[in-house]
Amino acid sequence: MTGRPRTVDVPPRARVLFECERRGRAAVVDGCVALLTGADDRDVPLILVLGGPAASWALDPADGGPESSRWYWVRVWAARGLLWAWDDRATSTIVGAMHDREWRVREMAAKVVARHRIGDALAAVTMLRNDPIPQVRAAAQRAVVAVTAAGA
Repeated sequence: MTGRPRTVDVPPRARVLFECERRGRAAVVDGCVALLTGADDRDVPLILVLGGPAASWALDPADGGPESSRWYWVRVWAARGLLWAWDDRATSTIVGAMHDREWRVREMAAKVVARHRIGDALAAVTMLRNDPIPQVRAAAQRAVVAVTAAGA
């Protein structure tokens, strides 16, 4: 792949992997952690990579930026970025994301735990099996099964 991929027709995984080639995996993981925790909201290029075509919608200043109710999508995308660019340094951030007020963030955090079989997140993801949102409960159950099957 040469140049920056057009986000319109490139799936999230390919965009994240491309950004890992460009910035380095550690920098992408650090950026996802910063966005997921709210420590940084200025990495617009990474937000555009993570969110794809929808990112411009969430970043529209007319909608309030980081104070907007739409901003939670940035946290969802940051967690999704960790599906494809993982480092154990992000474990505490993923565990923290399981307590996010937005269900889509909790769901994506559980998906990250399942994909990477993060043993240190087992207690937190087990609690999500009682989440009021069915999608979160289902993702949490898959994560518990994946982590315990891996013996992590």
